[in-house]
Amino acid sequence: MPAKSPVIVDLKFIPEEVDAALEGAFPGREVINLADPVHEGRDLSGIDYAVVWKSAPDLFSRAPDLKIVFSGGAGVDHVLTLPGLPDVPLVRFVDRTLTTRMSEWVVMQCLMHLRQHRAYEALARRREWRDLSQPEAADVTVGIMGMGVLGQDAARKLTVMGFKVVGWSRTKRVVEDIETYDAAGLDTFLDRSDFLVGLLPLTPETTGIFNRGLFAKLSRKGPFGAPVFINAGRGGSQVEADILSCLDDGTLAAVSLDVFEREPLSPESRFWTMPNVYVTPHVAASSDVKALFVHVEEQIARFENGLPLQHVVDKVAGY
Repeated sequence: MPAKSPVIVDLKFIPEEVDAALEGAFPGREVINLADPVHEGRDLSGIDYAVVWKSAPDLFSRAPDLKIVFSGGAGVDHVLTLPGLPDVPLVRFVDRTLTTRMSEWVVMQCLMHLRQHRAYEALARRREWRDLSQPEAADVTVGIMGMGVLGQDAARKLTVMGFKVVGWSRTKRVVEDIETYDAAGLDTFLDRSDFLVGLLPLTPETTGIFNRGLFAKLSRKGPFGAPVFINAGRGGSQVEADILSCLDDGTLAAVSLDVFEREPLSPESRFWTMPNVYVTPHVAASSDVKALFVHVEEQIARFENGLPLQHVVDKVAGY
């Protein structure tokens, strides 16, 4: 029996988490963890598989014989922009844990805005005991842009919490109990959305889509008057200068951002200190590294047994 091909691991994750997850992973294969200095400058030719997240730009020139590239997350724009991406299948990470974490974050943000958490925090700092007029979830329509696996799960869980939910994607998705719109219905979708949740992949069509023109079309009929914007998709999909100016002039009431045009977010950014902004450091759906490696093992087994790979990315569409 021929020796099993090694697996390259090039993940900009927490090193201790990667090391712990690698214990027992990929049995019978050598694992080349490029975070380990022992592999610096190593010849990576003849290796079939690589698991990557925000890899070094010379990876593909060092590993010219790859047969599959695995993304360490649901997003793949970080791979598509690497120099020399080979013409081989690119597989994104789809896993229950990743989906659940994203839905938790989205539901949490919607609830914090609904329950006016920041306003109550400010009152508490002043030791002021005061009740604020309190709408309920049923008074708010949440519009989700991006109705893939993550968006559909978030939609279902928001519905359980009592929110009205509508969904949008470039091509119409049929989702049980959720009204959905396609590209032609964008304006109607926006006009219905009191809270707007961004879960879009980054493509040429979605770059900068969350801008002043789009925000101006959002609902003004919700309980807070101005709409709320929540983005956990990709930072490149938002125009941050527009978000700031829309917060300043009241076009937006508040925002929650997990992703940014440039990461890490600059310490000088106004987002850190604005009272109506929640910032998290791209952790809404951090990958469970053990689950990632199990996913990769399963896909390698399928490939080596002649079965089709799952979750293969359309590189033209970008997802």
